Amino acid sequence: MLNATPPAQVPRESGESPLDPAAVAPVAARWAARVEEERRLTAEVAGALSRAGFARHFVPERWGGGAGTFGHLLDASAELAETCASTAWCATLFAAHGRLAAYLPEEGRRDLWGASPDVRVAAAVVPPSGSAAAVDGGWRLDGSWGYASGVAHADWVLLGSWTPGAVEGTRDHRVFAVPRADVEVRHTWRSLGLRGTGSDTVAADGVFVPAHRSFTVADLATPLPGAARCHGVPYPMVAALMFAAPALGAARAARSAWTARVPGRSPRRLRAFAAASSEIHAAGLLLADVARRADGTEPVTPLAAAECRRDATAAAALCARAVDGLFRAAGAGGLMDDHPLRRPWQDVLAVTAHAALDPETAAEDYARLALGTPA
Repeated sequence: MLNATPPAQVPRESGESPLDPAAVAPVAARWAARVEEERRLTAEVAGALSRAGFARHFVPERWGGGAGTFGHLLDASAELAETCASTAWCATLFAAHGRLAAYLPEEGRRDLWGASPDVRVAAAVVPPSGSAAAVDGGWRLDGSWGYASGVAHADWVLLGSWTPGAVEGTRDHRVFAVPRADVEVRHTWRSLGLRGTGSDTVAADGVFVPAHRSFTVADLATPLPGAARCHGVPYPMVAALMFAAPALGAARAARSAWTARVPGRSPRRLRAFAAASSEIHAAGLLLADVARRADGTEPVTPLAAAECRRDATAAAALCARAVDGLFRAAGAGGLMDDHPLRRPWQDVLAVTAHAALDPETAAEDYARLALGTPA
């Protein structure tokens, strides 16, 4: 079992959210080959993410965090993904999981952030897995959970399981906060893209979780009373946005790589470049608008959340189409392992395979709400 890297302490003023992707980029570039080979971040990269403010971005100000904006995270994630999409993916999820952990009861939040807001949190929440049995004072966890990105350097892990609901015959999708040291990490991540995310399997054998370290996924649909805007929007409104952000940066990296390395400027290649450029630009506009709506003051309705999910998944699909078009127009050289287009192409492919970025499901859900069609 790996040991988590201790979180770095970052001096800051309350209320600030100083995400600094430019400080992480050279570290990520230096370790990129090793990150891809070992299929997880290095301790140096993980430490740089903490120092750059990603782990604390959505942590409530009450605990020294930034209670930051989605627009700021989108820009920082996309910028970092131009250097390394795997690093940007982990950075974004460390921030996103801190937002989820804010739904823990007060005592649970104290367990996580009482000493520092710079706590890296991994998660394997969807789909629910393993088993959770109610015991005196809390829960007992057993089983395994897949795809916990960044878990090698996490301090805590959020795990999701089904539990009996308050009403007989119902069940809850419950989330448990577990110290990273209490679980086993199995190195199962052997992916085509996002190789460096270390999205390994987590296993628990009779792990006790106090009652104050859990909440339900249904809680995420309810704004936290008196909280900052980032804790006042439902998870479905912003989940696709945060997953799509690294795809935008990786697509921009693919465009730059193609411009620098693809020889010749035949009419076919010129058209492919123009099409990809417009698709990447459109994706950026869609994601920026989703972030603007999430950060704004307008009321959050089910239709608004569905519109944001629709646009974020559409943006991710545009990134995938753009990068695929560039790859096809690169010629045989683009097939080589050392071609700079290869990694962003694989990374965008991996990002858009995530279930949260399925544009067809998002489109259908949006249309049903917009047209009043029963589910």
